[in-house]
Amino acid sequence: MKCMIVIPARLASSRLSQKLLLQAGGKSILQHTYEAASRSSVADDVLVAADDPRLAAEVDSFGGQARLTSVECQSGTDRIAEIALLHEDVDIFINVQGDEPEIDPDTIDAVAKMLLEHPDADIATAACPIRDRERVDDPNCVKVVRGKEHRAVTFSRAAIPHPRDGLTTALLSADPPNYWQHIGLYAYRREFLLWFATQPPGTLEQIEKLEQLRAIEAGKTIVVASVADSAPGIDTLEDYRAFTSRIEST
Repeated sequence: MKCMIVIPARLASSRLSQKLLLQAGGKSILQHTYEAASRSSVADDVLVAADDPRLAAEVDSFGGQARLTSVECQSGTDRIAEIALLHEDVDIFINVQGDEPEIDPDTIDAVAKMLLEHPDADIATAACPIRDRERVDDPNCVKVVRGKEHRAVTFSRAAIPHPRDGLTTALLSADPPNYWQHIGLYAYRREFLLWFATQPPGTLEQIEKLEQLRAIEAGKTIVVASVADSAPGIDTLEDYRAFTSRIEST
């Protein structure tokens, strides 16, 4: 099966203006992400799905591949679906967010392999253990509950499973873990991706503001790869400064 990594790239950003074009260590955030994604051993190709000519020009400047997509796309998934329409020869599309310059290529490969190994699944994603109370309670840390055969039962910003008798050290330190942080990296089958992009947001999705709940609510199958940890993304100026410091210290 042919796999393609697509990096949906949107110029506007509510918390950090034009963050994908910001420089760190002589390269843009987008270039760092592209190069990290290119180290995947599973993907056959890497492409940036951009919403602005300035992003496409940036990708061209470092020798990457980019295609302009519609400014009407409501999400990164819609942008990838637009690319999927043009690539009938690709079986699996992997969604790597453009603001993940430290994404681990092994995590990308783990997600792709999870989908390849589960032919009944529509989507694959990843999760890492949560061992501290702060992340369990943090609504910005999305949690996933998994069932048998790596299948996702649901996703939530709330503390799930909810500890009725209180969150104890034993619950946090259990092996296998009770709490899993969802990592926003996806692999989609082409046919599912095209279906998904035509569906209106579901009720659960609108409440939690989590796009993957649209698939759960529709009865689709999501499988979840286990990884050790999550790479820090760049959402704020503090995130950018921390990344720049790490890059410049190496």
